Amino acid sequence: RAFIFIMLKSKTFVKKTRSGGVMKIVREHYLRDDIWCGSEVCAECKQESAVLQRDACIESNLCTYPHYLIPDTNVVLHQIDVLEDPVIRNVIILQTVLQEVRHRSAPVYKRLKDIIHEKEKHFYTFTNEHHRDTFIEREPGESANDRNDRAIRVATKWYSQHLKTSESDAEGLKVVLLTNDQGNTQKAEESSLLVYKCMWSMFSIRGSTDPFKKLCVSTNEITSSKVLFPEHLPLSRIQAGIKSGSFLQGSFRASRDNYLEATVFVQGEGEDSTEVLIQGLQNLNRAVHQDVVAVQLLPRNQWVAPSAVVLQDEGTAKDDDAEEEEEEKALRISAAEAASKPTGKIVGIIKRSWRPYCGMLNASQIKESTRHLFTPADRRIPRIRIETRQSSTLAGQRIMVAIDGWPKHSRYPNGHFVRSLGSAGEKDTEQEVLLLEHDVPHQDFSQAVLSFLPKMPWAITPEDMVKREDLRHLTVCSVDPPGCTDIDDALHCRELDNGNLEVGVHIADVSHFIRPGNAMDKEAANRGTTVYLCGKRIDMVPELLSSNLCSLRSNVERMAFSCIWEMNDKAEILKTRFTKSVINSKASLTYAEAQMRIDDTTMNDDITQSLRGLNKLAKILKRQRIEKGALTLSSLEVRFHIDSETHDPIDLQTKELMETNSMVEEFMLLANISVAQKIYDEFPDCAMLRKHPAPPPSNYDILLKAAKSKNVEIHTDSAKALADSLDGAKVDGFPYFNTLLRILATRCMMQAVYFCSGMDSDFHHYGLASPIYTHFTSPIRRYADIIVHRLLAVAIAADSTYPDLMDKHKQSALANNLNYRHKMSQYAQRASVAFHTQLFFKSRGILNEAGYVLFVRKNAIIVLIPKFGLEGTVFFDTKDKAAPNLVFDEEGPTLKVEQHNFCIFDKVKVTISLDASNIQHQKIRMALIDPVIPGVSVPAPDVEPQAKKPKLDR
Repeated sequence: RAFIFIMLKSKTFVKKTRSGGVMKIVREHYLRDDIWCGSEVCAECKQESAVLQRDACIESNLCTYPHYLIPDTNVVLHQIDVLEDPVIRNVIILQTVLQEVRHRSAPVYKRLKDIIHEKEKHFYTFTNEHHRDTFIEREPGESANDRNDRAIRVATKWYSQHLKTSESDAEGLKVVLLTNDQGNTQKAEESSLLVYKCMWSMFSIRGSTDPFKKLCVSTNEITSSKVLFPEHLPLSRIQAGIKSGSFLQGSFRASRDNYLEATVFVQGEGEDSTEVLIQGLQNLNRAVHQDVVAVQLLPRNQWVAPSAVVLQDEGTAKDDDAEEEEEEKALRISAAEAASKPTGKIVGIIKRSWRPYCGMLNASQIKESTRHLFTPADRRIPRIRIETRQSSTLAGQRIMVAIDGWPKHSRYPNGHFVRSLGSAGEKDTEQEVLLLEHDVPHQDFSQAVLSFLPKMPWAITPEDMVKREDLRHLTVCSVDPPGCTDIDDALHCRELDNGNLEVGVHIADVSHFIRPGNAMDKEAANRGTTVYLCGKRIDMVPELLSSNLCSLRSNVERMAFSCIWEMNDKAEILKTRFTKSVINSKASLTYAEAQMRIDDTTMNDDITQSLRGLNKLAKILKRQRIEKGALTLSSLEVRFHIDSETHDPIDLQTKELMETNSMVEEFMLLANISVAQKIYDEFPDCAMLRKHPAPPPSNYDILLKAAKSKNVEIHTDSAKALADSLDGAKVDGFPYFNTLLRILATRCMMQAVYFCSGMDSDFHHYGLASPIYTHFTSPIRRYADIIVHRLLAVAIAADSTYPDLMDKHKQSALANNLNYRHKMSQYAQRASVAFHTQLFFKSRGILNEAGYVLFVRKNAIIVLIPKFGLEGTVFFDTKDKAAPNLVFDEEGPTLKVEQHNFCIFDKVKVTISLDASNIQHQKIRMALIDPVIPGVSVPAPDVEPQAKKPKLDR
């Protein structure tokens, strides 16, 4: 077959190569005449298999004749849900549209490609940019967007004429251009093209099946004529402003408590960073949480202070033309009372960080209205306006919505419905929401990942033993929480012939099974950590490894990475060695079982003797650590007792810690420190380490004030000074005081983080008072430990290296992801505890419990209930009651309510109940019983003893 190629033009430019040379690049654009139209009705094109059907009829009130659809880019971007409807067939996707969609939205591009690959949908890709009759050049002064719109119209016209001239039975077949753009519509009509708005054709289709597919309605029209926000500056202006210093670039962090306030975090040189306060709707200028923004500082006389007012954007939709006067005024009055901070306004958006958001629909009060507000579960995200005719179907559902854009004349961003997650309040739905909202990867492992698992039955081979030490004869045992199946670590202790002790920490050799760069390794690196929710575990590695082949279960042979010390009876380390090994654990014990063995004087078997030796050394190690200045802080962890049938929580207790908890912890810390030193000595530029920065002095303000209120002095100039003063902090007749003080001290701490040794100079771990630290002991549930295992294996010549392991920039980027995943998993765990706590109180009615004041606010006290490890707020200015006389003293801090003064650590009695009035943000409510303040406190409820275990509503 003879092809005609026409070379349109060539572009020539030069490029500098890495080696410093110059490379000439010529780009040529060829056009051809053998690109076929893809239609069955066409006799002209010599295509082997046509995609577009002869009988191209959709049951539509609007288009009663057979027709092909050509959507423009915006229709594809904003109505992809509609295009996915099984009813929509015979669609021509132009190359121009495909390329634009690819550049503007990777998720939509993927969905479009999936539709194109579905044969029964009859979507045809037409390469209009290389067709001789449909390619157009950009005209002088024409924007790229206008050129592309013109290319779409030219291609539509070509199709209409091409199918008309076709010597076939194409009679009646028409080509319809779908666009929501007013200008494009006008120009298409001027060219005598058949043009419709996408939504018209959709909603005039008869027999479309799934109601959720019809939810997406064009949002381009949802605006008022009034300009509410300043125009965002173009990127060129922003870049010039940042370069000249008139603008700052930073990460936008919206406030949870006040929708009219945010801060922009500006990263400076090294450790320096600045926070710029943004207040008021105009200054926030359509930025959304986590966007990268350009901010301009206001003149110093316009700087304000963070507001103490809590403002939630709730209730009915605010009019686009309405002023925010009242709320903005409240903001200014509150801010005027305190010291001002650098304040600015958003002048442009550098990078949007939008994602699909979970939340609920606030149906409009107007009957038959299709415009509704969506309220995200995350209070930092603004409400989103969507159009849907299915609001009644979505009432009470948790749904996902994506933002499409935020025009300058719209009070809210415009968005579209993505999918439904299920009924609000149901356990599975809420669990899905908290995983999505905390960005926890939780999909099933793909076949590509599972293909790298070892074939079963699995056994250790002679080849495996070549670089391993056989330690199967040692009395090794593991000590873990009850129900633990992913056992990372095991221990042994035995007396040597020379009178010294040999102590071994044996860690699961996960890096033997997960090899660098394969699909399983990439998935584990992305997940970063196993996430433990109440009653559910989301594994970092597939279960065959986490609960079986890597888990150091008893009476089976397992591969390990061992850290073995020779110590004297003063727990001084005389020798340290590291080796890959094979072990056979003799017992898998819980903390309680191990404690019982240690305490039971009648038991003297090898396992018990080993445990006693370990426990004795651990006490010495702990004492030595504390003498160096390590902190012993406190945080109340809760454990739910779950009903085996309903899986609902039936009891809630704080976890009890035993000596054996501490015993295991001491040897894990010692192994981590020993390994950190080894990998840093071998690889000073690329060791994966963990540090804990010292808190800035201002972090301790609340701790110092709390201690001072009870006439106790706390020193915070070093970790040792803090540890010593916490040890000595006692108040007669108040035994719980020291625990409360340690809980408060925990809140003052910074977050510990992973980092690459070649990218940082401060390695110190403040909480452990250690000059160097890493994570080595939990590779089944933490990816950082796998990297540390690989480094250690290379250091002892037990495994080979690979380029990324020695690249400090790659290691640093990996550390950043691990820090993010670790932080989000902690938040997800807290959210899971909060949800199960709500379930627990749901069936309890109103309880009364004793607690302690942990913080004092302007209009409230925050109370800790030790029995449940629960924190709640007692508000004194509730809407349903007349506000009492409140006097707040920041110095104390104290809050005078009528005649009673509240200080930190005061003992109070409160009622606890679940407030489910807002189904999306259910809260534990507390009300004061004691001290009795007339008009403020409530009478104690009658709490009847429960005869049997309650079944909670499902």
